[in-house]
Amino acid sequence: QLHLVESGGGSVQAGGSVRLSCAASVFTYTYNCMGWFRQAPGKEREGVALIEFGGRDTYYADSVRGRFTASKDRDKNTAYLQMNNLKPEDTSMYYCAVLLDKFCLQERLTKAAEFQYWGEGTQVTVFS
Repeated sequence: QLHLVESGGGSVQAGGSVRLSCAASVFTYTYNCMGWFRQAPGKEREGVALIEFGGRDTYYADSVRGRFTASKDRDKNTAYLQMNNLKPEDTSMYYCAVLLDKFCLQERLTKAAEFQYWGEGTQVTVFS
């Protein structure tokens, strides 16, 4: 069973930065797509970023492109989401998720249901 644990959330002033981490208990597949999603109260879950754990590809939602950067450390089975120039509308619960043995594709940002494993989330609050 794969377990994901997010960390790094918190409160930050608009324009500030936060880095989220997602530690996975184990990876048994060469190619995994790790996704970052967010969901604010009363809103649908939104795909933010995807990163190919076995490759180099990354994909971003238009709303965060240029401000957020997904990265990974394969030795630590950990993915990161560096969030810069945060805006109040970025306030949300952020989740990491894994899609096993599949390549990341831009379209998978809108297909959260495909991801088999999810962390419990970490809250990011951006105040103006």
